Amino acid sequence: MGKPTHNLSLSVQYACEDAVLPSRSQLRRWVSAALSCDAVVTIRFVDAVEGRLLNGRYRGKDLPTNVLSFPYEPPPRLAGDLVLCVPTVMQEARRQEKTAQSHFAHLVVHGMLHLQGYAHEADAEAALMETRESEILARLGVANPY
Repeated sequence: MGKPTHNLSLSVQYACEDAVLPSRSQLRRWVSAALSCDAVVTIRFVDAVEGRLLNGRYRGKDLPTNVLSFPYEPPPRLAGDLVLCVPTVMQEARRQEKTAQSHFAHLVVHGMLHLQGYAHEADAEAALMETRESEILARLGVANPY
């Protein structure tokens, strides 16, 4: 018996231009792999200016970050947004010697787990979340990012 499927309403917003951005079908595959319930999710790709603004407003940090998660409704009917800062993701992929697509996959899965309540503030939480991410990414054919 395979993994249960969940209803997913996925919106994608491309607020910046970059030829290497994941396709909607790739995003749907990555989001679905990380889902444990029905969900309504929006993924927004932003530039460094918007990434910095959002990270400052919601996390108090005056720099862009790779992914921000905004949960609005918890499971069992998950609703939330993911915001990915494209220049930051691309810089990290180059620095970590990964493909952009594998790094985007990792960050989408990471963000989806945050939307579902996973955290990484404490060591035990981080270990649980990293294990879950690695399992999902392995099913997607993406190398362990840790």
